[in-house]
Amino acid sequence: MPSGRISNRVASIAPSATLAVTNKANQLRAAGEPVVGFGAGEPDFPTPDYIVEAAVEACRDPKNHRYTPAGGLPELKAAIAVKTKRDSGYEVEPSQVVVTNGGKHAVYNALAGVVEAGDEVIIPTPFWTTYPEPVRLAGGIPVTVETTIESGFRVSVEQLEAARNDKTKALIFVSPSNPSGAVYDRAEVEAIGQWAAEHGVWVLTDEIYEHLVYDDNEFHSMPTLVPEVRDTCVVLNGVAKTYAMTGWRVGWTIAPVDLTKALTSLQSHQTSNVANVSQRAALAAVTGDLSAVDMMRAAFDRRRLTMYNMLTAMDGVEVLLPQGAFYAFPSMEGLIGRRIGSTEITSTLDVAAVALEEAKVAFVPGEAFGSPGYARFSFALGDDDLGAGLTRLGDLLATAR
Repeated sequence: MPSGRISNRVASIAPSATLAVTNKANQLRAAGEPVVGFGAGEPDFPTPDYIVEAAVEACRDPKNHRYTPAGGLPELKAAIAVKTKRDSGYEVEPSQVVVTNGGKHAVYNALAGVVEAGDEVIIPTPFWTTYPEPVRLAGGIPVTVETTIESGFRVSVEQLEAARNDKTKALIFVSPSNPSGAVYDRAEVEAIGQWAAEHGVWVLTDEIYEHLVYDDNEFHSMPTLVPEVRDTCVVLNGVAKTYAMTGWRVGWTIAPVDLTKALTSLQSHQTSNVANVSQRAALAAVTGDLSAVDMMRAAFDRRRLTMYNMLTAMDGVEVLLPQGAFYAFPSMEGLIGRRIGSTEITSTLDVAAVALEEAKVAFVPGEAFGSPGYARFSFALGDDDLGAGLTRLGDLLATAR
């Protein structure tokens, strides 16, 4: 390939490891292999019927066949403001909302809007695989701060302050966390928010798993607890996880009005409006009740406990009980230096490869999330598949020598 044929900024993008694992599992299934995939970051439930019906009606209405405002349908933006107040206590105006083509688009827009070339963005590990890439595309520099199973995968103010310098522009904060399942408590969220406000650091707070918390853990929205951060805060959210709507591609940003105007202009040149049928479906979702969400959360909770107990029983595996989202993030460092069959285990990548080959079990190695030695297992899959897959994995790991 001729030098310079593809721009450096695009050629340097790492493909999504989570999607790669899911695609590989699907290819093997299509070839007749009995693969159980723990890679997918999406609910395995169908979108609730009332949301689908709203989309069907929207298809029939000619007004949805035309362009609409680039930043989102006015009625959806208003409903998102109401929903935000209801769910997190954060009172915002519709003028602060931009409706995006899914959560990834929201992340990209927000970083494009605040990051200049050479700015540093702090990203605690383990991180969602998408976070570093739009930082780089914006000309920024991702700065990772390590958390571990010992810290409950929660970053401290002291760690953030040690990473901060005069180039620090933003912090990406997520609770409940993908991939770790960690949930920050109220005091921790307040302390991080106050640190950010004191130093003028932008916070991009990803709240897409806000309804998926378990036991006595609680979701807390940073701009609600720390009003001082609101002028330098972008809330990232969407309908994908709460309403089982990953394929509908509707997310949003909530930001100060001046930034929202800039992001609307950006989006007017990127994509124009999000598909109107999807927006109408999202309107039905955010204005409806949360009964379907409660049903899904109860199923996730049951699977969470099953996964935790089965992973805990595996030789060489250490895992924390997930507090939120629908992921477990076990350490597999106890397997490094051992052999499984003819494979010498030097990293979690090796464990993942042999698990897929020998046990037909697919999961995402921690290297994809900036945390070598760990692995992400989604429990957003059916109970039977979850039990069968983890049984196979446990039997395989029991042969490690």
